[in-house]
Amino acid sequence: MTNKIRKAVFPAAGLGTRFLPATKSSPKEMLPLVDKPLIQYAVEEAVESGIESILIITGRDKSAIENHFDISFELEQLLQARGKTAQFEQVRAISDIAQISYTRQKQALGLGHAIYQAKAFVGEEPFAVLLADDIVDGDDPALSQMVNVFEKYNAPVIATMQVEGEAISRFGVIDAEEVESNVYKIRDMVEKPAFEDAPSDLAIIGRYIFTPDIFPAIEKTEKGAGGEIQITDAMRQLLKDREFYALKLEGTRHDAGDKLGFLIATVELALKRDDLGAAFREYLKSLKL
Repeated sequence: MTNKIRKAVFPAAGLGTRFLPATKSSPKEMLPLVDKPLIQYAVEEAVESGIESILIITGRDKSAIENHFDISFELEQLLQARGKTAQFEQVRAISDIAQISYTRQKQALGLGHAIYQAKAFVGEEPFAVLLADDIVDGDDPALSQMVNVFEKYNAPVIATMQVEGEAISRFGVIDAEEVESNVYKIRDMVEKPAFEDAPSDLAIIGRYIFTPDIFPAIEKTEKGAGGEIQITDAMRQLLKDREFYALKLEGTRHDAGDKLGFLIATVELALKRDDLGAAFREYLKSLKL
Protein backbone atom coordinates (compact mmCIF):
# COMPACT_ATOMS: atom_id res chain seq x y z
CA MET A 1 0.00 0.00 0.00
CA THR A 2 1.32 3.43 -0.96
CA ASN A 3 2.03 5.94 1.80
CA LYS A 4 1.16 8.91 -0.42
CA ILE A 5 -2.22 10.60 -0.06
CA ARG A 6 -3.41 11.24 -3.64
CA LYS A 7 -7.18 10.93 -3.25
CA ALA A 8 -9.79 12.85 -1.28
CA VAL A 9 -13.48 12.26 -0.63
CA PHE A 10 -15.99 15.05 -0.03
CA PRO A 11 -19.31 13.89 1.47
CA ALA A 12 -21.85 16.43 0.17
CA ALA A 13 -25.17 14.60 0.18
CA GLY A 14 -26.51 16.05 3.44
CA LEU A 15 -29.75 18.03 3.50
CA GLY A 16 -28.31 21.11 5.23
CA THR A 17 -31.22 21.37 7.67
CA ARG A 18 -29.29 23.79 9.93
CA PHE A 19 -29.44 26.34 7.11
CA LEU A 20 -33.07 26.13 6.05
CA PRO A 21 -34.70 27.79 4.18
CA ALA A 22 -31.59 28.70 2.12
CA THR A 23 -30.80 25.01 1.56
CA LYS A 24 -34.32 23.98 0.51
CA SER A 25 -33.25 23.94 -3.14
CA SER A 26 -29.56 24.93 -2.99
CA PRO A 27 -26.75 22.73 -1.65
CA LYS A 28 -25.30 24.00 1.65
CA GLU A 29 -21.85 23.32 0.15
CA MET A 30 -22.56 26.12 -2.36
CA LEU A 31 -23.27 28.79 0.27
CA PRO A 32 -20.79 31.60 -0.47
CA LEU A 33 -18.22 32.76 2.09
CA VAL A 34 -17.61 36.25 0.70
CA ASP A 35 -17.51 35.25 -2.98
CA LYS A 36 -16.49 31.55 -2.97
CA PRO A 37 -18.69 28.55 -2.12
CA LEU A 38 -17.80 26.53 0.95
CA ILE A 39 -16.80 23.45 -1.03
CA GLN A 40 -14.30 25.41 -3.13
CA TYR A 41 -12.36 26.42 0.00
CA ALA A 42 -12.08 22.74 0.98
CA VAL A 43 -11.16 21.58 -2.55
CA GLU A 44 -8.43 24.25 -2.73
CA GLU A 45 -7.11 23.07 0.66
CA ALA A 46 -6.98 19.48 -0.64
CA VAL A 47 -5.14 20.45 -3.84
CA GLU A 48 -2.64 22.58 -1.88
CA SER A 49 -2.02 19.47 0.26
CA GLY A 50 -1.04 17.31 -2.72
CA ILE A 51 -4.40 15.74 -3.62
CA GLU A 52 -4.71 14.78 -7.29
CA SER A 53 -8.11 13.04 -7.52
CA ILE A 54 -11.34 14.04 -5.78
CA LEU A 55 -14.63 12.20 -5.38
CA ILE A 56 -17.64 14.26 -4.30
CA ILE A 57 -20.49 12.23 -2.79
CA THR A 58 -23.68 13.99 -3.86
CA GLY A 59 -27.41 13.45 -3.63
CA ARG A 60 -30.56 14.77 -5.28
CA ASP A 61 -30.66 18.54 -5.89
CA LYS A 62 -26.85 18.81 -5.74
CA SER A 63 -26.19 19.45 -9.45
CA ALA A 64 -25.03 23.00 -8.66
CA ILE A 65 -21.83 21.50 -7.22
CA GLU A 66 -21.06 19.65 -10.46
CA ASN A 67 -21.89 22.76 -12.50
CA HIS A 68 -19.55 24.89 -10.39
CA PHE A 69 -16.51 22.70 -11.13
CA ASP A 70 -17.44 22.23 -14.80
CA ILE A 71 -16.51 24.51 -17.71
CA SER A 72 -19.09 27.27 -18.20
CA PHE A 73 -18.77 27.80 -21.95
CA GLU A 74 -21.21 30.70 -22.36
CA LEU A 75 -19.87 32.60 -19.35
CA GLU A 76 -16.25 32.15 -20.45
CA GLN A 77 -17.09 33.30 -23.99
CA LEU A 78 -18.84 36.38 -22.63
CA LEU A 79 -15.95 37.32 -20.32
CA GLN A 80 -13.41 36.92 -23.14
CA ALA A 81 -15.54 38.94 -25.56
CA ARG A 82 -15.74 41.78 -23.02
CA GLY A 83 -12.02 41.70 -22.33
CA LYS A 84 -12.47 40.60 -18.70
CA THR A 85 -9.34 38.46 -18.72
CA ALA A 86 -8.84 38.26 -14.95
CA GLN A 87 -12.40 37.07 -14.38
CA PHE A 88 -12.12 34.57 -17.24
CA GLU A 89 -8.94 33.11 -15.73
CA GLN A 90 -10.59 32.97 -12.29
CA VAL A 91 -13.57 31.04 -13.65
CA ARG A 92 -11.46 28.69 -15.81
CA ALA A 93 -9.14 27.91 -12.86
CA ILE A 94 -12.12 26.43 -10.97
CA SER A 95 -12.79 23.85 -13.69
CA ASP A 96 -9.06 23.04 -13.99
CA ILE A 97 -8.43 22.72 -10.25
CA ALA A 98 -8.31 18.88 -10.02
CA GLN A 99 -9.60 15.64 -11.46
CA ILE A 100 -13.09 15.55 -9.92
CA SER A 101 -15.64 12.74 -10.18
CA TYR A 102 -19.04 12.25 -8.56
CA THR A 103 -21.19 9.49 -7.14
CA ARG A 104 -24.57 9.59 -5.42
CA GLN A 105 -25.49 8.55 -1.91
CA LYS A 106 -29.05 7.47 -2.63
CA GLN A 107 -30.15 7.45 1.02
CA ALA A 108 -29.04 9.79 3.82
CA LEU A 109 -27.76 7.07 6.15
CA GLY A 110 -24.96 8.98 7.83
CA LEU A 111 -21.35 9.98 7.31
CA GLY A 112 -20.06 6.42 7.58
CA HIS A 113 -22.42 5.33 4.80
CA ALA A 114 -21.42 8.33 2.66
CA ILE A 115 -17.72 7.50 2.97
CA TYR A 116 -18.46 3.87 2.08
CA GLN A 117 -19.64 5.05 -1.36
CA ALA A 118 -15.97 5.86 -2.11
CA LYS A 119 -14.76 2.24 -1.75
CA ALA A 120 -14.23 1.61 -5.48
CA PHE A 121 -12.69 5.07 -6.01
CA VAL A 122 -10.17 4.59 -3.19
CA GLY A 123 -9.04 1.06 -4.02
CA GLU A 124 -6.05 0.06 -1.89
CA GLU A 125 -4.78 3.58 -1.14
CA PRO A 126 -4.96 5.77 1.96
CA PHE A 127 -7.26 8.72 1.40
CA ALA A 128 -8.50 11.95 2.94
CA VAL A 129 -12.06 12.95 3.85
CA LEU A 130 -12.99 16.63 4.07
CA LEU A 131 -16.30 18.08 5.24
CA ALA A 132 -16.91 21.32 3.37
CA ASP A 133 -18.70 23.16 6.17
CA ASP A 134 -15.60 22.94 8.38
CA ILE A 135 -13.42 25.82 7.22
CA VAL A 136 -9.91 25.87 8.72
CA ASP A 137 -8.13 29.18 8.29
CA GLY A 138 -4.39 28.98 8.93
CA ASP A 139 -0.94 29.54 7.46
CA ASP A 140 -0.58 25.87 6.44
CA PRO A 141 -3.50 23.93 4.90
CA ALA A 142 -5.13 21.76 7.55
CA LEU A 143 -4.93 18.60 5.44
CA SER A 144 -1.24 19.21 4.73
CA GLN A 145 -0.57 19.28 8.50
CA MET A 146 -2.35 15.93 8.81
CA VAL A 147 -0.49 14.37 5.88
CA ASN A 148 2.78 15.05 7.72
CA VAL A 149 1.49 13.09 10.74
CA PHE A 150 0.23 10.22 8.55
CA GLU A 151 3.57 9.91 6.80
CA LYS A 152 5.40 9.81 10.15
CA TYR A 153 3.17 7.24 11.90
CA ASN A 154 1.68 5.40 8.89
CA ALA A 155 -1.70 5.23 10.62
CA PRO A 156 -5.10 6.94 10.28
CA VAL A 157 -5.23 10.56 11.47
CA ILE A 158 -8.21 12.67 12.49
CA ALA A 159 -8.31 16.41 13.13
CA THR A 160 -9.16 17.67 16.58
CA MET A 161 -9.63 20.96 18.39
CA GLN A 162 -10.17 22.01 22.00
CA VAL A 163 -13.76 22.81 22.92
CA GLU A 164 -14.56 24.44 26.25
CA GLY A 165 -17.50 23.57 28.49
CA GLU A 166 -20.91 22.15 27.59
CA ALA A 167 -20.35 22.65 23.84
CA ILE A 168 -18.20 19.48 23.81
CA SER A 169 -21.43 17.43 23.86
CA ARG A 170 -22.11 18.45 20.23
CA PHE A 171 -19.00 16.60 18.95
CA GLY A 172 -17.31 13.26 18.77
CA VAL A 173 -14.65 13.35 21.52
CA ILE A 174 -11.34 11.50 21.82
CA ASP A 175 -9.70 9.84 24.80
CA ALA A 176 -5.99 10.09 23.97
CA GLU A 177 -2.44 10.60 25.16
CA GLU A 178 -0.17 13.29 23.71
CA VAL A 179 2.85 11.68 22.03
CA GLU A 180 4.39 14.89 20.71
CA SER A 181 3.30 18.52 20.58
CA ASN A 182 -0.35 18.59 19.38
CA VAL A 183 -0.22 14.92 18.23
CA TYR A 184 -2.25 12.36 20.18
CA LYS A 185 -2.45 8.57 20.14
CA ILE A 186 -6.12 7.69 20.51
CA ARG A 187 -7.34 5.23 23.14
CA ASP A 188 -11.08 5.62 22.47
CA MET A 189 -13.72 7.90 20.95
CA VAL A 190 -17.21 8.82 22.10
CA GLU A 191 -19.94 10.30 19.90
CA LYS A 192 -21.61 13.39 21.47
CA PRO A 193 -21.11 12.56 25.16
CA ALA A 194 -22.79 14.47 27.97
CA PHE A 195 -20.43 17.14 29.29
CA GLU A 196 -19.77 15.23 32.52
CA ASP A 197 -19.00 12.02 30.56
CA ALA A 198 -16.61 13.55 27.98
CA PRO A 199 -13.17 11.87 28.25
CA SER A 200 -11.36 15.09 27.23
CA ASP A 201 -11.93 18.54 25.74
CA LEU A 202 -10.63 17.38 22.33
CA ALA A 203 -13.38 17.27 19.69
CA ILE A 204 -13.26 15.53 16.31
CA ILE A 205 -13.70 17.95 13.39
CA GLY A 206 -14.27 17.45 9.68
CA ARG A 207 -10.87 16.30 8.41
CA TYR A 208 -9.77 12.65 8.33
CA ILE A 209 -7.08 10.49 6.76
CA PHE A 210 -8.13 6.85 6.49
CA THR A 211 -6.57 3.63 5.28
CA PRO A 212 -8.70 1.24 3.14
CA ASP A 213 -9.42 -1.01 6.13
CA ILE A 214 -11.99 1.59 7.22
CA PHE A 215 -14.40 0.01 4.68
CA PRO A 216 -14.63 -3.45 6.35
CA ALA A 217 -15.03 -1.57 9.65
CA ILE A 218 -17.98 0.40 8.21
CA GLU A 219 -19.51 -2.88 6.96
CA LYS A 220 -19.43 -4.22 10.54
CA THR A 221 -20.89 -1.04 12.04
CA GLU A 222 -24.51 -1.17 13.21
CA LYS A 223 -26.80 1.80 12.68
CA GLY A 224 -26.41 4.22 15.58
CA ALA A 225 -27.94 7.56 16.54
CA GLY A 226 -30.75 8.63 14.18
CA GLY A 227 -30.64 5.29 12.35
CA GLU A 228 -27.38 6.40 10.71
CA ILE A 229 -24.04 4.63 10.27
CA GLN A 230 -21.75 6.84 12.35
CA ILE A 231 -18.13 7.13 11.22
CA THR A 232 -17.07 7.43 14.88
CA ASP A 233 -18.50 3.93 15.52
CA ALA A 234 -16.60 2.56 12.49
CA MET A 235 -13.38 4.20 13.71
CA ARG A 236 -13.85 2.59 17.14
CA GLN A 237 -14.25 -0.75 15.37
CA LEU A 238 -10.97 -0.21 13.52
CA LEU A 239 -9.24 1.03 16.67
CA LYS A 240 -9.37 -2.54 18.01
CA ASP A 241 -6.95 -3.61 15.24
CA ARG A 242 -4.67 -0.64 14.56
CA GLU A 243 -3.31 2.59 15.96
CA PHE A 244 -5.15 5.88 15.37
CA TYR A 245 -3.76 9.38 15.81
CA ALA A 246 -5.25 12.85 16.18
CA LEU A 247 -3.71 16.20 15.34
CA LYS A 248 -4.70 19.46 17.00
CA LEU A 249 -4.66 21.72 13.98
CA GLU A 250 -2.89 25.06 13.79
CA GLY A 251 -5.38 27.64 12.58
CA THR A 252 -8.92 28.76 13.30
CA ARG A 253 -11.78 26.37 12.63
CA HIS A 254 -15.11 27.85 11.56
CA ASP A 255 -18.32 25.81 11.61
CA ALA A 256 -19.78 27.34 8.46
CA GLY A 257 -22.68 24.88 8.50
CA ASP A 258 -24.06 26.79 11.50
CA LYS A 259 -25.68 30.21 10.95
CA LEU A 260 -23.66 32.04 13.59
CA GLY A 261 -20.46 30.22 12.60
CA PHE A 262 -21.09 31.14 8.97
CA LEU A 263 -21.50 34.81 9.83
CA ILE A 264 -18.31 34.81 11.91
CA ALA A 265 -16.36 33.07 9.12
CA THR A 266 -17.66 35.61 6.58
CA VAL A 267 -16.45 38.53 8.69
CA GLU A 268 -13.08 36.95 9.51
CA LEU A 269 -12.30 36.01 5.90
CA ALA A 270 -13.55 39.32 4.49
CA LEU A 271 -11.25 41.25 6.85
CA LYS A 272 -8.27 39.32 5.47
CA ARG A 273 -9.02 40.25 1.86
CA ASP A 274 -6.71 42.79 0.22
CA ASP A 275 -9.58 44.13 -1.91
CA LEU A 276 -12.21 44.32 0.85
CA GLY A 277 -10.51 44.23 4.26
CA ALA A 278 -9.70 47.91 4.80
CA ALA A 279 -13.09 49.26 3.70
CA PHE A 280 -14.99 46.53 5.56
CA ARG A 281 -12.99 47.21 8.74
CA GLU A 282 -13.89 50.91 8.56
CA TYR A 283 -17.54 50.02 8.09
CA LEU A 284 -17.50 47.72 11.13
CA LYS A 285 -15.88 50.47 13.23
CA SER A 286 -18.71 52.81 12.23
CA LEU A 287 -21.43 50.55 13.63
CA LYS A 288 -22.97 51.69 16.92
CA LEU A 289 -22.73 48.34 18.71
